[in-house]
Amino acid sequence: MSMPADRTIRLGFLLAGLVLAADLATKAAIVAWVEYGASHAWLPVLNIVHVLNRGAAFSFLHDAGGWQRFFFIVIALAASVFLVFMIRRPGTSRTERIGFGLILGGALANMIDRAARGAVVDWIDVHWGVHHWPAFNVADIGITLGAALIVLHELFGRKQAREANG
Repeated sequence: MSMPADRTIRLGFLLAGLVLAADLATKAAIVAWVEYGASHAWLPVLNIVHVLNRGAAFSFLHDAGGWQRFFFIVIALAASVFLVFMIRRPGTSRTERIGFGLILGGALANMIDRAARGAVVDWIDVHWGVHHWPAFNVADIGITLGAALIVLHELFGRKQAREANG
């Protein structure tokens, strides 16, 4: 059973708002309660940290000299306009709208952080012994889950839809 398009459009924007709100709230809590540069063990494979990333994923362009802040803000704005279009576009599936909404919320949250602070607050540090994954945040989780959902939909969902339609 499928939802009417207007309800799935609202769902995409609702998820974007939830990712945005959760990310901004958790970053505000980290900034308020965790000293910059600190690391607190929380689980055997998880630390809560307070770091700033002036670059993109995996600290790409972190040390570029400052111009990257505005570059990434422009990229986030352009991506957000595109994602809004994709969520509202007739023919976009429910799964795609969910994925686009998750990405939109993450993109807006990191853009707001970058505009307000000059960098993105990252606070989740997953590790195994001395091997650490680059620190990340709720916005990054939304972007990653949304992208994975869209890729999986492209690989499997469209094929199933074609097979069902004959």
